[in-house]
Amino acid sequence: SISSIGKSRDSQMQSNDEREQTLNQLLTEMDGFDTSKGIVILGATNRPEILDKALLRPGRFDRRVIVDRPDLKGRIANVHSKDVKMSSNVNLESIAKGTPGAVGADLANIVNEAALRAVRSGREEVIQEDLEEAVEVIIAGKEKKDRILSNKEREVVAFHEVGHALVAGLLEGTDPVHKITIVPRTMGALGYTMQLPEEEKYLVSKEELMNQIMVMLGGRAAEEEVFNLVSTGASNDIE
Repeated sequence: SISSIGKSRDSQMQSNDEREQTLNQLLTEMDGFDTSKGIVILGATNRPEILDKALLRPGRFDRRVIVDRPDLKGRIANVHSKDVKMSSNVNLESIAKGTPGAVGADLANIVNEAALRAVRSGREEVIQEDLEEAVEVIIAGKEKKDRILSNKEREVVAFHEVGHALVAGLLEGTDPVHKITIVPRTMGALGYTMQLPEEEKYLVSKEELMNQIMVMLGGRAAEEEVFNLVSTGASNDIE
């Protein structure tokens, strides 16, 4: 990454600072190319805002190529799955649909997690179930089997999650409910309702945003309706 040596020079940087000397040397070297030389210099960073302005002037790093998050097509063609033995019935499209906004590192993490699960289960190939569980582990954390909820708490969590699912099912234009679970997870969730979008969306309408808010509040509403209870279970939803 060029951000390690190309950080913006400010008044706090000492004039004989090693980083400034390195940057000055780099700028001088880049000025030395003439147009007859077929040299292209590439630099990568995920923090372009901190780069020194002199680096971004014409003749230096003057063309910016933005590498965006992969879309559905890019996630289906996930290069990270090539090194792992996949079962013939694996459907990468359904995994790609369930991971909107995931970057390459997230996808690599999911495939790695699925491979570990397959090995733990004594299989030589990754099956669909491994990948689906891996997505859940990345999103919500591992199952926390040692967290024992009381029967009353489990009942509240169950109704809370069904509240989300019912509202999602009754409203038009919401993403279909894929899974409901009341198994606690390591990231603090006591349960969750997973919705999977049917298609990639680039624009979200006001109506869809209102639907999302209603689905989020469906859990709290179910607790109040059934148990006349207001608990901290909805704190994540409200956040």
